[in-house]
Amino acid sequence: MKSTRLCLACGNAFVPLLHVPRQRYCSSDACQRARRRDWQNRRLRIDSDYRDNQARAQAKWRAGHSGYWREYRAAHPAYRERNSTMQRMRNARHSFKPAAKMDVIGLSRPLGSGFYVLRHADSAGAAKMDAWTVHIAVLSAPAAPPV
Repeated sequence: MKSTRLCLACGNAFVPLLHVPRQRYCSSDACQRARRRDWQNRRLRIDSDYRDNQARAQAKWRAGHSGYWREYRAAHPAYRERNSTMQRMRNARHSFKPAAKMDVIGLSRPLGSGFYVLRHADSAGAAKMDAWTVHIAVLSAPAAPPV
């Protein structure tokens, strides 16, 4: 009696082929596509030569088909509209967060000398490079000069 196995892609039982003793996917087209996709993803993770070769092949294809996405968007308005909608949603999620830029201080007057508390601001947005978003509380200020 032949033993059955469960397909890794669809989960259905199948009888492995005699000449493929370690078969893990059934023979349906969708499961074979999943098998090839899993193989390629694993190979991309573990084999740097394969990954570099794939990157070169994709770059060569893009160079030879530079207008592909422009033509695709022109021929598929539903795709273009969905992409625009998704981008607007991503922009809305990020638009309310304050962003700090490196070495930019926009004070109306110079910061006075004194002792300051530098506290982590949990609800701060994204900061770039070495800039920090901070809360500064003045603990003491210089005394008025004696008269």
